[in-house]
Amino acid sequence: MRLIDPDAEPEFDPDEVYSGPSKSQKKREVEALQDLGTELVKLPDAQFKRIELPEELREAVAACRKITQNSALRRQRQYIGKLMRAIDPAPIQAQLDAFKGVSAAENAKLHQAEKWRDKLIADNEALTLFLDTFPEADATRLRQLIRNAREEAARGKPPKAFREVFRVIREAMQNK
Repeated sequence: MRLIDPDAEPEFDPDEVYSGPSKSQKKREVEALQDLGTELVKLPDAQFKRIELPEELREAVAACRKITQNSALRRQRQYIGKLMRAIDPAPIQAQLDAFKGVSAAENAKLHQAEKWRDKLIADNEALTLFLDTFPEADATRLRQLIRNAREEAARGKPPKAFREVFRVIREAMQNK
């Protein structure tokens, strides 16, 4: 039988007690991975085909896209979350952000394309600059689209050519 001294200070070292993230933190991380998996499931087919995933994860996501029953869907999403714990989710998140246009680099490219479009439609000299910067761009098509965009603006028509100029600029920027 041991007697306990009521006046004695218990020796407590918080460093010895803490052994990593809390159970709640681990659960939040697992749920975040499941949410990332859910985003993969909801991707349009064209984007799902382009995204780079490990083969086992790709198969699990493809299977989940076909499931309609709620309980089976929940189990499959949990399985996707389990698979995602074994891989680095950062590259997948970066690809999803690029698809959404969320990444800063993607936003900067879009703004640059918009500036080029505005310059090209406003100034004839800008076309020479653009073609010097992006020599692979189709100059004839671009001239025609710029002319059409100016006409649309003058007549108050819907900006079909205006949008097309933007698409051509983005393609040229991506091919560089």
